[in-house]
Amino acid sequence: MADAAAVEAWLAARGWRPFGFQREVWQAMAEGRSGLLHASTGTGKTLAAWLGALQALRVDAPSTGSRSKKAPAPPLSVLWLTPMRALAADTTRALAEPIAALEPTWSIGLRSGDTTPAERSAQDRRLPTVLVTTPESLTLQLARADAPATLAHVQLVVVDEWHELLGNKRGVQVQLALARLRPRRPGLMCWALSATLGNLDEALATLVGVPPRPGVTPAPAPALVRGDVAKSIVVDTLLPERAERFSWGGHMGLRMLPQVVRAIEESGTTLAFTNTRSQAERWYQALLDARPDWAGVVALHHGSLAREVREWVEAGLKAGTLRAVVCTSSLDLGVDFLPVDRVLQIGSAKGVARLLQRAGRSGHAPGRPSRVTLVPTHSLELVEAAAARHAAQQGQVEARHSPQEPLDVLVQHLVTVALGGGFTPEALYAEVRTTTAYHALSPEAWQWCLDFVRQGGPSLAAYPDYQRVAPDEHGVWRVPDARLARRHRVNIGTIVSDASINVAYQSGGALGSVEESFIARMKPGDCFLFGGRLLELVRVHQMTAHVKRAPAGRGAVPRWNGGRMPLSNTLADAVLRELDAADRGRFDSPEMQCVRPLLEIQGRWSALPTPATLLAETWKSREGWHLFLYPFAGRLVHLGLASLLGWRAARPEQATFSIAVNDYGLELLSAREIAWGERLPALLATPADPAALLGEVLASLNATEMSRRRFREIARIAGLIFQSHPGERQSNRQLQASASLFFDVLRKYDPGNLLLAQAQRELLRQELDVDQLAAALRRMQRQQLAAVTLARPSPLAFPLLVERFREKFTNESLTARIARMVAELEGRAGGAAVGTAHEDAKTVFARDALQDAAQASVVADRDEPPPRPRRRRPGVRT
Repeated sequence: MADAAAVEAWLAARGWRPFGFQREVWQAMAEGRSGLLHASTGTGKTLAAWLGALQALRVDAPSTGSRSKKAPAPPLSVLWLTPMRALAADTTRALAEPIAALEPTWSIGLRSGDTTPAERSAQDRRLPTVLVTTPESLTLQLARADAPATLAHVQLVVVDEWHELLGNKRGVQVQLALARLRPRRPGLMCWALSATLGNLDEALATLVGVPPRPGVTPAPAPALVRGDVAKSIVVDTLLPERAERFSWGGHMGLRMLPQVVRAIEESGTTLAFTNTRSQAERWYQALLDARPDWAGVVALHHGSLAREVREWVEAGLKAGTLRAVVCTSSLDLGVDFLPVDRVLQIGSAKGVARLLQRAGRSGHAPGRPSRVTLVPTHSLELVEAAAARHAAQQGQVEARHSPQEPLDVLVQHLVTVALGGGFTPEALYAEVRTTTAYHALSPEAWQWCLDFVRQGGPSLAAYPDYQRVAPDEHGVWRVPDARLARRHRVNIGTIVSDASINVAYQSGGALGSVEESFIARMKPGDCFLFGGRLLELVRVHQMTAHVKRAPAGRGAVPRWNGGRMPLSNTLADAVLRELDAADRGRFDSPEMQCVRPLLEIQGRWSALPTPATLLAETWKSREGWHLFLYPFAGRLVHLGLASLLGWRAARPEQATFSIAVNDYGLELLSAREIAWGERLPALLATPADPAALLGEVLASLNATEMSRRRFREIARIAGLIFQSHPGERQSNRQLQASASLFFDVLRKYDPGNLLLAQAQRELLRQELDVDQLAAALRRMQRQQLAAVTLARPSPLAFPLLVERFREKFTNESLTARIARMVAELEGRAGGAAVGTAHEDAKTVFARDALQDAAQASVVADRDEPPPRPRRRRPGVRT
């Protein structure tokens, strides 16, 4: 235990003094309280928690029985959980420095997917005093037979970047792990650190869990500490030379390359964030093409690159030897790169919290300003940029909520606990119900989970592979089969992605990994861009793509599974406020001045959506009758809403609709005329019974096929299918086939299987966001409907047309179609485009769209793909 004077002296030696919120954390820890620290990035959250731990924890080293023999380090006493490998490595370095001066007998170690076999072996023999790890690695520790002994001395768990885990199944995994640790160590302290949460009380309650049952001594009241350090965050925007008056989404943004190069030249060290790995690859190559002299000082970082490459980049950032790094969410979180003084966000951040999180990667120290510069990839993102800045200035940050009762995670946890010493059902049920995620878990659902891990349910009872857990002669449930135990440990976790293929030179040397589905579309001799290198595929053997350097030329770009991130509700509301100001003639920011020509045409040809006005546009073309509706609820909600409206409009007569959606609105195209202005108020009605709305949404979609895709993730987490077996790996095609087979068998022979119900529930709650859909319907009913008949597509309708064209045309046909439409619309709009003489639309398109639109289907790093059903009932199609 370090004394306060030593801590103060350690800080003073570095020219630092503790802030008030740091002292508040130290006091709370000294009182044995758990808590949540919410403070701006770069203000000292890590030091607040860590120096508090060093002062509060009494950790004694075991005796050796000999004066001459050096005492071993104290046992594992602190678990520090981080959501990302890069953050884990950086945190380990940050925590090690105070240990050397204040607690030299303590040891510290790191355990993640990057940990070498030698390091793992050493840790298996003896864990360090402080272990920095991930949720998955902690769960693996809980699955060890000696877990009760090795984790018995843990006094503190710190969950870093709690906002990153809270709203997903990895956060549920953390909740279950904490619930497992608390009974073993009464008085266990749990602290979470975050900078971007909008619901602090709920986040704290989820961390500390539900109060225990009567008769159990309650823990001291948790502390909610808010950082009181003023942190300056500068949000600005790189403006294009010319803002198109008819814009569409899906661009890489490479038209902004000259501005980005100038911004990097003006800065010290820059992080350029993209939302997709494909986009990062393209931008990295484009920067080197524009500035060949930057080779060696501009780097690329994303999660699919080899560990050695990522570590080299991170070291270069810390040392200040790199001028710029193009990266994805792999560097999103609290990694401390002091030389970084500017962040570029290429494309919309899609949320205020994500924008602030990335901004905090610059000026990452108390007293230094953080600066994030937005780089719009199309004109409408200028409105998003202005809205994001205003929302950030007003402290409007998205809330995150824990998933409720994901039974696939609970089933996995049951097998984990059975491996880690075993359990009795009554005690574990009480323990699980102390978590926010499972507080309302019914006895019936609990019994179903027990039956499932014991025999796989009624339809799988005859198969030994699904008889994973069974009670022994003492009533303790354990895993009796060593083979099943090994298989479970290999597949622990809740991150489910497309199977990956390692990429390595045929002469030796690993480069990283790409999705199997990408390599499956290639044949030997095809080229692709990866890690900034143009590579030629030689052969695929045993889940490794062997490659060689390719001559200069154009290659394909790897595409990783995931979906384009939807606009958050918080940012969407801010966008509507910006449009409302524009509707009243106010263009107060540089971004809004730049996009003013587009908005003025929208107002002249139609109207601007506002918080009080729901804009509905109709248009007759050679294709049929179009409805364009602008709820500004995000693409996931719009997909469900479009399907619902089409289904309602088709009754009582049958009708067929084509659907297109983006973050701002939706399009319904029908072969016959529909009186949308008259029918919309009734079609937007919200049923009084929520179950009725769920039924309508399911009826309007190909829900069975969508649930089938969702079931793959659930089946993998629950242990029905396995991505990896000891000594072998399954391909993505095998996984899909296995999941589909299980889905069909369970629907036929075990229709009451709760995992099937979970697949449907997750489809509605997560992929279609039915709660937000209901909220959007209620909001639209309160708005005044502005129905406008268009003579031609408006600037807001045009991007929806492009979304639908992408499903119909090849890239070349799409290029010609859009170029022709832009030329016609620009001619109708009249006047010169802002910032330059009126250019020929085909020239503009060739310059930008041929680089960007061909990559429009690139996908996001972390998000699951949005549902894209082929057909919709009745007769609704995308």
